[in-house]
Amino acid sequence: MQKGWVPEELLQKPGVRKERTMEQEQGGYLYLEEKTRQEIEEKMPPEEELSDLADFFKIFGDATRLKILYVLLGSEMCVLDIARLLDMSQSAISHQLRILKQMDLVKNRREGKTIFYAPADSHIVTILSQGLDHIEE
Repeated sequence: MQKGWVPEELLQKPGVRKERTMEQEQGGYLYLEEKTRQEIEEKMPPEEELSDLADFFKIFGDATRLKILYVLLGSEMCVLDIARLLDMSQSAISHQLRILKQMDLVKNRREGKTIFYAPADSHIVTILSQGLDHIEE
């Protein structure tokens, strides 16, 4: 049987076998041991959770929504105050707040006729902080 070729630097890594037969290579996993494949598959979240996670991260793909979140990290605010601070229309701010609220990133409370918005929880601070740390590296 023909044996597979493995670069020397890969031989040092855990989960890599030194020799592969042609049958093992044709099985679809050139350098992946069965145990490693099983561990990865067991840890992989279900498809629906991955889809929800992708939708969650899409929310952070809009600069206006990020600005609103940063504003709200500083203080609870109403739509008018956010709009003035960001020099945007109230309609644009309301639209983005609705999206943020649907994804549970902001919460609101009513005081008379005014609705005040704030980050939903401390995870928002962590997500934004780690995102900035990552791009500033």
